[in-house]
Amino acid sequence: MTAVLSVRDLHVTYPTGAVGCAGVSFDLYPGEILGVVGESGSGKSSVLNALAFTVAATGGQARFVSPVQGPLDLFALNAREHRWLRHHEIGLVHQNPRLALDFSRSAGANIAEALLVSDWRHYGKMRDRAAELLARVEMDLARMDDLPARFSGGEQQRVQLARALANGPALLLLDEPTGGLDVSVQARFLDLVRELARDLRISMLLVSHDLGVIRLLARRTLVMQRGRVVEAGLTDQILEDPQEPYTQLLVHSTVASAG
Repeated sequence: MTAVLSVRDLHVTYPTGAVGCAGVSFDLYPGEILGVVGESGSGKSSVLNALAFTVAATGGQARFVSPVQGPLDLFALNAREHRWLRHHEIGLVHQNPRLALDFSRSAGANIAEALLVSDWRHYGKMRDRAAELLARVEMDLARMDDLPARFSGGEQQRVQLARALANGPALLLLDEPTGGLDVSVQARFLDLVRELARDLRISMLLVSHDLGVIRLLARRTLVMQRGRVVEAGLTDQILEDPQEPYTQLLVHSTVASAG
């Protein structure tokens, strides 16, 4: 099976000289959810942000198989090409929905805004597409014209997810998407993400510090510490029998806090 995304030797070094990540390599396959876990400062967000083009990669390659353009080296593209991919083929879900949603526009209008960049112009068709997406993420369509501020945190995340799906991306990047949600809301949101990956065959890169979230969603996992991958493999194997001391510490601390 051909990987949707193949990352090799990714480096991110910030202008201050701080190393975000170094030597990160992995493959992501169609319909797969790959987890990236680690404490704050481990480098997991630097990996995601490089792939979302919000920080510049300073080394390495990322081969993305675009459904429209074929294989592309993401880090060799220019800013215009990055914008096109972000609007059409690579979706991003933030921990804070305010980073993605315009709170002065309705839920439906937020999705329509994403459709406009793909040359949708017919109001009725855009509204139908927005309704389809909101239904797909289990939002009440009677609230389609409500402002995001009237929604709960979980509902705001669902609207953000619908917006990210607007143009049918092949790759979805999720940055701590359940970080601000309570446990019951988090569980249903995670089920929804898993169903989308399965039904729509979207490949997902999931960044989280929460091993419980990683266990529920990710088939394979990368464990990061100080900018590097220290362990990688099947999620169940890593969490049941961690080999590296850092991974053992993460797993045991999670077990202790749960107990």
